[in-house]
Amino acid sequence: MTKADIISEISEKTGIDKVIVSESIETFFKVMKSNMASGENIYFRGFGSFILKKRAKKVARNISKNTALVIDEHFIPKFKPAKVFVEKIKTSIPANFVPKKEEKEY
Repeated sequence: MTKADIISEISEKTGIDKVIVSESIETFFKVMKSNMASGENIYFRGFGSFILKKRAKKVARNISKNTALVIDEHFIPKFKPAKVFVEKIKTSIPANFVPKKEEKEY
């Protein structure tokens, strides 16, 4: 499912114009990005948490040039689903379910 699919579905279910729904979702993502970039975690009760995870400083290797690179410590965003959300997925999807492969259009 893409962002456009989600916008269409929200528009159909609420009766709100697609342009307004699209602007709302874009603003939502901008607010999330800016708050996480400033060091805040974001919590959605019953859905999950977007948290910042610290990665330690490490030495990596460039195999083709046989050189060492130092990667400084940094933060990455991580999603941790809520227990309610995990249980909903576990009980909704059968054990023999095989996800559809994404077909890319070029």
